[in-house]
Amino acid sequence: MFFKKTKSTIRDIDEFLDTIDQGILVFKEGVKYYLENDEDNFSKNLDKLYKLEAKADTIVLRIRNEFFEHSLIPQYSADVVSLLDHLDDIIDTAKENLFQYDVEVPDIPKKLNSEFSKLTDVSCAAAEAVIPAVRSFFNNPSSVKDNEHRVYFYEKETDVLASDLKRKIFKDTKHLKLSQKIHLRYFTLHIEQISDRAEDAARILSALEIKTKD
Repeated sequence: MFFKKTKSTIRDIDEFLDTIDQGILVFKEGVKYYLENDEDNFSKNLDKLYKLEAKADTIVLRIRNEFFEHSLIPQYSADVVSLLDHLDDIIDTAKENLFQYDVEVPDIPKKLNSEFSKLTDVSCAAAEAVIPAVRSFFNNPSSVKDNEHRVYFYEKETDVLASDLKRKIFKDTKHLKLSQKIHLRYFTLHIEQISDRAEDAARILSALEIKTKD
């Protein structure tokens, strides 16, 4: 659509999106390994996520330089870079959140494992949905909306599941101290952040899509 002068930029964007997508999968697996008390695989996933986050940072910096050094689509370059930065925030948030599991070691009751697992799946589904939406923008703009609406759907579902989980934490775990309940609520918010970052990126994408049609 935009990059008739250089195919390398498209390749870089594809690699960047692949890296974000892999990071989401690794985060999702990492949370499940934590819930299963699989310390070895959890540690491996945390290490993978650190490497993927660093790779994403390197690629997005290269893309940013390509846009400004070669004056690619100058009328939209700032918006595209903002979109990529918001996508980078997704993997940054995933890495930081999984790291907090390693540092704070929340004591999650087994009776809540399925709720935490489902919340993770749905929150990550919002992030996974934004990837094809962004790919569409650069390759087949007419199909952006087909994927974009999924981001908002899963983000709303995440909010509902998170609210339900918080109620269970405070009402159905009478054996826990208040401090423990607050700690679990904190990690519920961590998982929610993934879908929030995806929604932020989707909003930037929507605005950019409108601008390019004017």
